[in-house]
Amino acid sequence: MDLNSAALFVKVVQYGSFSETARQTNTPVATISRRIADLEKELGVRLLERSTRHLRMTQAGAAFYEDAARGLEAFEMGLSTLENQQQELTGTLRLSLPPAFLPWQQLLQDFQVRYHQVKFDIFITERRVNLIEDGIDVALRIGDRKDNQAIVKKLGEYRHQLVASPDFLEQYGTPSQREQLLTMPCASWHAQTTWLLGNESIQISPIFQVNDYLHLLKLALAGSCVTELPPFLIQEHLMNGRLKTLLKDYPLPAQQLNLLYPSRKQLSRLVRTYIDFCAEWVDGLFQ
Repeated sequence: MDLNSAALFVKVVQYGSFSETARQTNTPVATISRRIADLEKELGVRLLERSTRHLRMTQAGAAFYEDAARGLEAFEMGLSTLENQQQELTGTLRLSLPPAFLPWQQLLQDFQVRYHQVKFDIFITERRVNLIEDGIDVALRIGDRKDNQAIVKKLGEYRHQLVASPDFLEQYGTPSQREQLLTMPCASWHAQTTWLLGNESIQISPIFQVNDYLHLLKLALAGSCVTELPPFLIQEHLMNGRLKTLLKDYPLPAQQLNLLYPSRKQLSRLVRTYIDFCAEWVDGLFQ
């Protein structure tokens, strides 16, 4: 049986005439008439009694209409549900983030406010990940990236800053030249013994190295050392005077903020939306 013809029959009964059905469905009257006739022929019964002014169902037509109308209503509800699901972003995003990257906590909260049906499965690590083998949709990474296994999208740049507490500076003095750092206790990121300040490098002998910027922040706040930290970790402490920036005329290198993800051809609507959201959210954040 032609389901489109059955749906037209239901509409004809509901609208009360062929002409009104034609207007409501944008279907020619002749097409509607032909399809109803074909349906009657296929079923072997007359469904409608037609006259110049009146249109009424036969007994067989009334019985058929009751079942067909329920089926059409269920079908339309199913289509509506499917359309809503397609419009409403759902699913789970599997992300990899570096440790202590605090701005992303707010970004993810903002994303879920806009797309409240989305869930996150997050893997925190600084190491390189295999997106496919590790099941990662998108990885956030810092620094210049060249990865043949992934697409790299640069979101922006920011610079770390050298900082120390007022108590520390009272004890050791405020440096005005890079070389003065050599006489001060320094703490650095794990395995880092060189700071590029301006256009020159300085070799430091850190008293503490750790791959955790929150730990470095605690050391600086405690007055134990000079260290470099990302701007989003120190902004509040600079404003309340618990930390001071050093050697502003000798800036540290710009840090690239990148998203890594598999081939564009394989991206789901959810992943594409997340990538676009990140680009919009980060725009100008570290400028």
